[in-house]
Amino acid sequence: MTAKHSGPLGGRPAATTRGRLSDIAIGLFTEQGFDETSVDDIAAAAGIARRTLFRYYPSKNSLAWGEFGDHLDGLRALLAETPEDVPLGESLRYALVEFNEVPDEMIEQHRRRMSLLLTVPALQAHSMLMYGDWRQVIAKHCADRLGAAPDGHTPQTVAWMTLGTALAAYDTWLATPGSDLAELMWAGSQTLVDGVGSLGR
Repeated sequence: MTAKHSGPLGGRPAATTRGRLSDIAIGLFTEQGFDETSVDDIAAAAGIARRTLFRYYPSKNSLAWGEFGDHLDGLRALLAETPEDVPLGESLRYALVEFNEVPDEMIEQHRRRMSLLLTVPALQAHSMLMYGDWRQVIAKHCADRLGAAPDGHTPQTVAWMTLGTALAAYDTWLATPGSDLAELMWAGSQTLVDGVGSLGR
């Protein structure tokens, strides 16, 4: 696969006003604390009015996620580009690794973003909604391959497993300076491909 479709979960340079606002917010959240940073603080740092900021993001929580809708479109495109002869598990593995590819110049910013998303209690409820949308993209891909309904048990189980694989890689990456996110995604998804039974007793 040659196309690049990355974003959280995945990193991509901010190329739009929405992306720039999210980057400003991430910087303030990291420096001052999420709870201690107001929407007015973010608007002031961006040089815009509070009402203008709300044209781009409906809430402070959503700022931490950036251009999430665009990122989901990228994940759908990655999965759709997978040749039909590639097994389902491998298609998920390649999509996970490529979707979460982070350009060198974005690594530290992406680390800050993911640290906030995975550790700030005030973001957890909103994050679950975002993860739910992410899982549905995976479930739809699985359902299409299996001839099943996206809300069926098997597509949903695989979607949860895929999300868990990604989050486990991020958890290790954040806790282990110098670790390689792509390598962690690849290694972790081996269990996704082979199943728990391959691990032995």
